[in-house]
Amino acid sequence: MQNNYFAVMDTMIPLAERVRPRTWKELVGQEHLAGEGKPLRTLIEKGVIPSMIFWGPPGVGKTTLAQMIAEQTSLPFFSLSAINSGVKDIREVIEQAKQKGKAILFIDEIHRFSKSQQDSLLGAVEKGIITLIGATTENPSFEVISALLSRCQVFVLQSLEKKDLLLLLEDAMKKDEWLNRKKITIKEEEALLRFSGGDARKLLNLFELVVNTSDEKEIIITNDSVTKSLNKKMALYDKSGEQHYDIISAFIKSMRGSDPNAAVYYLARMIEGGEDPLFIARRMLILASEDIGNANPTALVLANSCFQAVNSIGYPECRIILSQTVVYLACSPKSNAAYMAIEDALSIVRKTGDLSVPLHLRNAPTKLMKDLNYGKEYDYAHSHPGNFVNLEYLPEQIHGTKIFDPGNNARENEMREMLRRNWKEKYGY
Repeated sequence: MQNNYFAVMDTMIPLAERVRPRTWKELVGQEHLAGEGKPLRTLIEKGVIPSMIFWGPPGVGKTTLAQMIAEQTSLPFFSLSAINSGVKDIREVIEQAKQKGKAILFIDEIHRFSKSQQDSLLGAVEKGIITLIGATTENPSFEVISALLSRCQVFVLQSLEKKDLLLLLEDAMKKDEWLNRKKITIKEEEALLRFSGGDARKLLNLFELVVNTSDEKEIIITNDSVTKSLNKKMALYDKSGEQHYDIISAFIKSMRGSDPNAAVYYLARMIEGGEDPLFIARRMLILASEDIGNANPTALVLANSCFQAVNSIGYPECRIILSQTVVYLACSPKSNAAYMAIEDALSIVRKTGDLSVPLHLRNAPTKLMKDLNYGKEYDYAHSHPGNFVNLEYLPEQIHGTKIFDPGNNARENEMREMLRRNWKEKYGY
C-alpha cells in the first residue's frame, strides 16, 4: 500500500519532468550541437563552460541542456524565470554564487528581462562569478543587450522532427515507472503531434493526460481518444503559460506583417482559449499607433472604438468587432515613424538631461519672468503666411537634431513635403 502511495505521489510530477534526459545518450534531437564531436558537447566534455544563450522554439530542450551542463560540471545551479524575477532576485543569486566561488545561473525567457535587469548581470558574468545560460524563443540579437550578448556564445536549437517526438514517447513508456505498469498502444499519433505543436514538454504531458483519463486496462491511443481526453483550453491556449505569449506575439507580428489571414487565425486561437477580449483589443490599440501611426491615423480611431465596443458588449458578439478591426489593421499601410521618434527622443533626453528651454518659448505669468525676457522673442506662427515661422524650438545644445523621420507612404510623404518646405536646411529633410 505504501509503495502504491509513493507511486501515485510521483505522478504529481509532470511526465516531461520525470523523464527529462540526464545524459547525452538520452537526449533526443539537437544532434548538430549535442552529438558526439559537436560544438556544445565538446566544450562541456572538456570542462569549458562559457556563458551562453540557447535560442530556439518552445519545448526543444533548452532547459534540459542547461540542467545537463550543471550536472556534468558539478557547479551550483540556480534557475530564474524572467517572467516573475527581477533585479533583486538576480543580486541574491550573485551573492550566493560569490559564497560558493562560482555557479551556473539559468534564466528562462531571458528576452523578457528589461535592459536594467540584463545590465545587472554584466559584472558577475564579466568577473566569472556566474556562468550565464539564457533561454529564449526570440532572436537574441534584438532581445538581449549587446554588452551581455558579446559575453555569451549563442547556440541555435532546432525544432524537433516527427521521428524525434515519437522516439520521446517510446522512451517515456520504457523509462517511466508509472507508464510501465500500463499496457499502452499508440495506434494514431496525429492528434498528439498536432495539439502539442512540436513542443516535447507539451507532447509528453498531453500523452500522460490521455493515459490517466482512460479507464481501460489496455489503453489504445487514437486521434479520437486524444481529442476527447483533452481539455480544450489546455490544448489550444494557456493563458498563464508560454503559449499565451507565443500566440499574442504571432498575432501582433501577423498584423504588422500585413497578413489578415494569419492575424484572424491567431485571433480565433485566443477566442477559443478564452482570452480576455479587452487584452486583445488593448494590444490592437497599441499596434494602431506603434506600427501604423500616421500612415493611416484612422486606424487608431477604429482601434479605440473597438476597445470601447468590446468593453460594452463582451463575448460572443465582440468577436465580430475584433475580427473587423484585425482585418482593417492588417490591411492598413504601415509606419513606425512615430514610435521611433519617441524612442529617439527619450534616448536624447537620457543622454543630455534637463536642458534649458529657450527663453522665447518659456511661459511668463509674472512680472519677474517678463523682466527676465521669458517669452520676449516668441513669434506667433499664425501671424505669418502659411501659419509658419522659422523659429528655434529645441534647446541650444541639440539644435538641428532630427528626431522624426516620416515613413514611405502616401500620408507621411505629404508630411515629408511639408517638412522639406519648412525645415530642409535645419533638419535635412
